[in-house]
Amino acid sequence: MRTIKRPGEHELEVKKSRFRCALARVTTEAEAREFIQQRRRLHHDARHHCTAFVLGDSGEFQKSSDDGEPAGTAGVPMLEVLRRNEITNAVAVVTRYFGGVLLGAGGLVRAYGGAVSAALDHVGLLERRPVRIVTTTMDYLLAGKLDNDLRSAGYQVADTDYQAEVRFRINVPESEVDTFRTWLAEATGGAAEPELGDLTYAEMEP
Repeated sequence: MRTIKRPGEHELEVKKSRFRCALARVTTEAEAREFIQQRRRLHHDARHHCTAFVLGDSGEFQKSSDDGEPAGTAGVPMLEVLRRNEITNAVAVVTRYFGGVLLGAGGLVRAYGGAVSAALDHVGLLERRPVRIVTTTMDYLLAGKLDNDLRSAGYQVADTDYQAEVRFRINVPESEVDTFRTWLAEATGGAAEPELGDLTYAEMEP
């Protein structure tokens, strides 16, 4: 799955109607609905605020609303764009200012879906990958080199804790844990021991 890199908005104009899509990162339905209400308050003079959101590690929770547009012409195509891009933990709100020209069902589907697609391109995406949290410690004299080596090798350092020794928390793709063990032993001459932690999800550039 993927999610949006940052919140943002983007506007399309179709036959004098303005379709402004706002995207936000959310993890619960309550957060999604609060963002929707914020957009309604911000653009209280608009005719429609159509919505779609996807939640969950595998995108299992999905909802959409046409908000007064003909059934199936707004929320569903918006949701389909999120699904097609494998987006989760995100909400899309498309606010429409009517321009006086009727678009027809097909035109609305293209406009609402296109608004979400353009907004996704605008904010950028991150991949959500299953990773194992691996911790290891190193003395201060060698910690800087290990930090550089980890990043150069493409490993994501989630956290660095400086106490008696330097403790690294590294997000390692689940399929690469054995490879990482070997790499760490070679990079530190066996001085650093990996400790396997929980399985979680990390956001990474595609």
